[in-house]
Amino acid sequence: MNALKNKVQLIGNLGNNPEIIYLESGKKLAKFSLATNETYKNAKGEKVTNTQWHSLIAWGKTVEIIENYLEKGKEVMIEGKLTSRNYETKTGEKRYITEVQINELLILK
Repeated sequence: MNALKNKVQLIGNLGNNPEIIYLESGKKLAKFSLATNETYKNAKGEKVTNTQWHSLIAWGKTVEIIENYLEKGKEVMIEGKLTSRNYETKTGEKRYITEVQINELLILK
């Protein structure tokens, strides 16, 4: 049951081309955004689409797949976990960010 405590599954489209970051340690990090859409009818019967944006990161061999096959607009399914971190801007302001760390990736279109 422990594996189910922090699990995210999303299907959506890349909002931008992945950014590949090369670290001094030799590791690579991929960062990109994913848009998921929910469509429903409002009280007036009008079709409404609500888009949510998600920040995603990936490490290891997954980065190679992302680097070689993904680009803005591609539809993917991902499975991962939520991670949170904070940092301080140059002006001393503290910022918080939540990202989905990808464990599994499936290219749909």
